[in-house]
Amino acid sequence: METTGLLYSLILIVFGLGYLAIILEYNIKINKTAVALLMAVLCWVVYFSFSRIAIAEDTLALAKHLSDVSQIIFFLMGAMTLVELIDSHKGFKIVTDVIRTNSKRKMLWIVAFTAFFLSAVLDNLTTTILMISLLRKMVPTRSERFMLSCIVVVAANAGGAWTPIGDVTTTMLWINGQLSTLKVMQALFLPSIISLFVPMLYYSRKQKGEYSQPAQEEFDVIPEPGARLVFYMGIGALVFVPIFKTLTGLPPFMGMLIGLAGLWIATDLLHHKYEHRQHLRVPAVLTKIDMSGVLFFLGILLCISSLETAGILRELAQWLEQTIHNQVIISALIGVISAIIDNVPLVAGTIGMYPLTEFPIDSSLWHMIAYAAGTGGSMLLIGSSAGVALMGLEKINFFGYMRLMTIPVFIGYLSGFGVYILQMKLFAVH
Repeated sequence: METTGLLYSLILIVFGLGYLAIILEYNIKINKTAVALLMAVLCWVVYFSFSRIAIAEDTLALAKHLSDVSQIIFFLMGAMTLVELIDSHKGFKIVTDVIRTNSKRKMLWIVAFTAFFLSAVLDNLTTTILMISLLRKMVPTRSERFMLSCIVVVAANAGGAWTPIGDVTTTMLWINGQLSTLKVMQALFLPSIISLFVPMLYYSRKQKGEYSQPAQEEFDVIPEPGARLVFYMGIGALVFVPIFKTLTGLPPFMGMLIGLAGLWIATDLLHHKYEHRQHLRVPAVLTKIDMSGVLFFLGILLCISSLETAGILRELAQWLEQTIHNQVIISALIGVISAIIDNVPLVAGTIGMYPLTEFPIDSSLWHMIAYAAGTGGSMLLIGSSAGVALMGLEKINFFGYMRLMTIPVFIGYLSGFGVYILQMKLFAVH
């Protein structure tokens, strides 16, 4: 028991110090990716040093987590490559030609609801990568697109929560049999859109005037040869991922890789004859991928997996159940905690705690957990895969996001919860 207590303490100290260093990146002048990788390895070193389980079993546990993490990393790399390939061909001009506005308020609403509905079809991570690439074209000044970039994360997480394929935790509950497609969409659409709409009302009042750099400057760009083909194939490949998963049962990264392979072949056939077009082929595009952001993602996910393997997250879930005894409050707290700790192991812990015999498919508990885990991560930048991706893509400061977003997003989160409880009482969902 003493060994277990020491293990928990040491891992939490390493995690806490590493988390603090990531938050203070701009103050201590140490890149967050280096901290995340160091934190991940040290957490696993501590676990292996104090674990009372055979080393072969611990190695298998690490291998399992590495398998899960690698799937996300390959998915991320594939999505980033597809988006960068479209960008290299100036393919996003097709979209920026349609969204011709310099109005800050109008742009805010367009971006938010595009991300919300796109995330429901794709997923929150892919949507964030795609929308940030679009924003760079429409709002070239980084400081001016700061709020828009943050809103993308909130909108993508809210949009992903109400469909089985939009967020990894909703997908988990769906695959495990806790949710059915139609019921979860009916139950969570309104709470999810309210969780976005409430903070949007606040930000809309703050967004006045027009952007100093006209977005129309981007419209003068001449697309590269094959831009339209690459754009539609790229978007088609992203949309195909959930379809591929449904048809084959294979994990999403496989769908992303087959989409990338198809576009790779198409661009090779399109450009191989022309020496001056070599920058439009995938090998050249791969050199532009932000590997620092990918490795940051790797470090964070491996670190969280060590907390799960050590049993810390399971203990947390059990403590909540024993202490509170109220599923509405527990579900709401899961959302708040998921802003700090990855929501996947938290949801995995709740799946183990609440058997389907007591809480059958589409019971209100599973709906509340899906909503909470999906939208709660938006409160802090590091609380969701979309937020972590944004940190890597736009180099956004943790405190900058927290000052701007945390309170309005928290109010939106509670508002969405209130709407769900109201629905539950009106329609007698149990």
